[in-house]
Amino acid sequence: MRILLLILLCLKCGGVAQDFKVVTHAGKKFTTCSVDVSVSKLELFLADEKGGTFKTFARLEQWLAGKDKQLVFGMNAGMYHADYTTVGLYVENGRQIYPLNLERGEGNFFLQPNGVFYITQSGAAVLESKACARLGVKPLWATQSGPMLVINNTIHPAFNAASKSELFRNGVGVSSADKVIFVISEAAVNFHAFATLFRDTLKCPNALFLDGTVSSLYSRALGRSDFRMDLGPFFGIPEKKE
Repeated sequence: MRILLLILLCLKCGGVAQDFKVVTHAGKKFTTCSVDVSVSKLELFLADEKGGTFKTFARLEQWLAGKDKQLVFGMNAGMYHADYTTVGLYVENGRQIYPLNLERGEGNFFLQPNGVFYITQSGAAVLESKACARLGVKPLWATQSGPMLVINNTIHPAFNAASKSELFRNGVGVSSADKVIFVISEAAVNFHAFATLFRDTLKCPNALFLDGTVSSLYSRALGRSDFRMDLGPFFGIPEKKE
């Protein structure tokens, strides 16, 4: 019953525009949240004023409550080190906290090409990390992760449709400058199926993998606040507390 209700759930209230759906692709279910960034103030959160990382939606909620705000939507926002600091670029409200990471290494973050999700005054975008550096993008909000799922309508070349490596996953795509689509899988899925969901079903020409086992969604409307383990950066939409 909950799944059926989610399919048509659409919210536009208090200056926040979110559209939640459950979609099926490649035989797996995914929860999607489309955010109109021209209406909703999508932000990034990592630590409080004293440098204490939030780690959980509950702690972020508590911090926002002290500012007379409440969290409406949240999702983990990319990969992080053991001390919860980000592996790559991280920008909050125009202030770069951690730099772009163009190094080589092991693991999903370094599966080239990786990429950056960012918001400027012109809207949102997902761009390969090297292109982001080359173009000198100056974002208001940004997080780097990897690998890219979809690059200019092309699936990442390392992905194999027959891969047996399946995990719960989450990611973000941009279908237009105003429309950002967040996705979390409700079943284990391989990279290829996850990427084709963004390209073929959600019509996102560019999309970025955020993480796997830790994938977590917060939604006040859905009464959902996932907790699998402590997290690094968060996407969040705060609004004035009711």
